[in-house]
Amino acid sequence: MPEADLAWLLAAFALVLLMFPGLALFYGGMMSSRNALNMLMMVMSTLGIASVLYVLIGHSMVSGDSLGGLGLIGNPLEYPGFLGVHDDGGSGGPEDVFWAAFFILFAAITIAIVASGAAGRMKFSGWLVFAPVWLTLVYFPLAHWVFAFDDPETGVVGGWMANTLQMHDYAGGTAVHMNAGVAALALAMVLGPRRSQAERPHNLPVMLLGAGILWFGWMGFNGGTAGGANFLAQYVILTTLLAGAAGMLGFCLIEKLRDGHATTLGLASGMIAGLVAITPSADALNSLGALAVGFAGGAVVAWACTWKKRFGIDESLDAFAVHGVGGIVGTIGVVLIAASNAPAGISGILLGGSWDIVWREIVAVVVTCLYAFGMTYAIAWVLHRTMGLRVDPDAEREGIDRVVHAESAYDIEHGGRISHPSPGLAGRLGSTDSDAPAHGTPGNGTADNTDDGAVPASN
Repeated sequence: MPEADLAWLLAAFALVLLMFPGLALFYGGMMSSRNALNMLMMVMSTLGIASVLYVLIGHSMVSGDSLGGLGLIGNPLEYPGFLGVHDDGGSGGPEDVFWAAFFILFAAITIAIVASGAAGRMKFSGWLVFAPVWLTLVYFPLAHWVFAFDDPETGVVGGWMANTLQMHDYAGGTAVHMNAGVAALALAMVLGPRRSQAERPHNLPVMLLGAGILWFGWMGFNGGTAGGANFLAQYVILTTLLAGAAGMLGFCLIEKLRDGHATTLGLASGMIAGLVAITPSADALNSLGALAVGFAGGAVVAWACTWKKRFGIDESLDAFAVHGVGGIVGTIGVVLIAASNAPAGISGILLGGSWDIVWREIVAVVVTCLYAFGMTYAIAWVLHRTMGLRVDPDAEREGIDRVVHAESAYDIEHGGRISHPSPGLAGRLGSTDSDAPAHGTPGNGTADNTDDGAVPASN
């Protein structure tokens, strides 16, 4: 691999890695102060879970030769423990090492988005069981369908969506965004709504900072998918910028027309919606197309954020609207306004293209959503009925941070003194505060019961 390409890909990897604290702050800022740390831990723990699991079986299931040549799942025994991936030649050349690492982050960020459906009510232990099961049964098969391409030279057979269906998805609109958004909806439906929904975000500046970090990292997400320091990388970074910018305007416009005011939370949500919409279409649209898809993504998502209220679904942080619906908008953008002079070389039907692309994209969207929803619902239902996924009512009222993690996101009132630390935390921090209030005593810097969740992006 040329040194310039390697340098850009390593930089892109670092940018994507930064998306995890970005997503943690984005989601955490929308939570109540009593559950903020729990959300941060759910998001960041996905890096540990996905990294270990991907090395053990994930790379084989995603990139391995498809079992039976069916295009459904890679051979889970092809690269156990990354054996062969590090080889300098053969099937495990130097480029394979980078893509294996890059796909770890794709897997981790996908399950991290799903945490939206569990906000403020799921056991952390339950999350640590649900996440690897979900990755194995939902993400790895979908990623194989979308990201694994046939290799005629070696006879390796890839996924059916990428090769047989030949649908277009630049960087994961299906396997990452639609998958995660629909999965978050299914998980929320199994868990049920939170017991208290006086939904107020506890820290909007932190939320906006997280959204900005996500936008920064998205340049590596889409730009790194180009595979090197080339024209495609330059092109998709531009379309990614334009779609994010237009998305925030589209969301704010709908808010203003509907509610009479635009909000900081809406601006950030629209930004992310625009970025989601451009992910499957970044290489297929020109600049005007990127603006149009980004604006449409923000506007449609602003409308979609109101759906859950009508059905009584507490999908707390709107992953279904932002990622699920936003991903569908981006796919529709490819169908309608793809430009033949863009790198993908596809023409949308409004620009004289063939209708043949329509059924391919529709099949990809429908199958992705049905598979993700059905499998996620089944996994969550079984785990909920066996080990129990939801925290008890007292923990939910008092806050998961204090009850489960023995921590508080803010301790301003006590000047940093540990109010009720776990023995391990007290030992690490050298706490000798014998006058600290007992567990559950008010005044440790957490919010009261009027601050119990996140505001939906539509508010």
